[in-house]
Amino acid sequence: MTNDSLVVFALNASQVLGNLVADRLSVALSPHEEREFEDGEHKSRPLVSVRGKDCYVLQSLHREPGRSVNDKLCRLLFFIGALNDAGAGRVTAIIPYLAYARKDHKTQARDPVTTRYVAQLIEAVGTDTVVTMDVHNLVAYQNAFRCQTEHLEASNLLSSHIAAHLNEAPAVVVSPDAGGIKRAEQFRQRLTLHASRSVSMAVVEKYRSEGVLSGSLVIGDVKDRQVILIDDLISSGHTLVRAAIACRSQGAVSVVAMATHGLFNQDAAQVLSDDAIDRLVVTNSVVIPSAVEKKLSNKLERLSCAELFALAISRLHSAGSIVDLMES
Repeated sequence: MTNDSLVVFALNASQVLGNLVADRLSVALSPHEEREFEDGEHKSRPLVSVRGKDCYVLQSLHREPGRSVNDKLCRLLFFIGALNDAGAGRVTAIIPYLAYARKDHKTQARDPVTTRYVAQLIEAVGTDTVVTMDVHNLVAYQNAFRCQTEHLEASNLLSSHIAAHLNEAPAVVVSPDAGGIKRAEQFRQRLTLHASRSVSMAVVEKYRSEGVLSGSLVIGDVKDRQVILIDDLISSGHTLVRAAIACRSQGAVSVVAMATHGLFNQDAAQVLSDDAIDRLVVTNSVVIPSAVEKKLSNKLERLSCAELFALAISRLHSAGSIVDLMES
């Protein structure tokens, strides 16, 4: 395919990131319409011809004031359907944060497996490829879809950033729970390369009973070390703060919490203002509410993932390798 066949859209809720991605691709976002009706229904459509074109639609599926996850999902589905009805040659959904990815298996009788249902909806409107970043459970994501899936990782972006801010004290990457051990180890390996120094690893125990978190045992040495807590997302913030307090109690000299997706739900801003965490680093994969940014302004940093998505689009458009992109 040629560059003339490349068409990039960003739905209204993701225009900021969409424009950053388009800038890096040296293209303009293609115009589209999202129209509201009095009864709460809406429609969306492209305002340019897409017949035979290679189309990319960016929409991050997270809740924000006035925009629910379900509303954003419906808008994405309807727009992809409209592209296919208009004769698009190929449609790729760029979903930086994929909603419902945490409900990927049954935990009790008659539980839904919502990840699979969302995958079926996305496929049903004719999506050819889905691209997301640091999904909660990679295996579940890959198994839920029958169309092509691509998975991007922010570990290079995050690890290169923190490597430049380490001091002379030993560093340790800490997983805030046992489920994140693999993610933490992969991050530790990247950080070791970027920092050109040895980096150790530890994990904090975590138990959840009726919505209450507990556990303070730290497995690994954090005494007199710089702690880098790593997770895929920040929701309420309780998991990271609990882990930070545990590390502080074991003699950690500093704690930086890093995550790909800063959802900051409920009272997360208040929770994360705890002095146990010195700095918070997230990407711009989702829109952070202004109230959260104001509350955490003294410790919150956002890194742009636009370049990563632009490179992925470029590779897909030219039939290049996403694997090589992740390994570079």
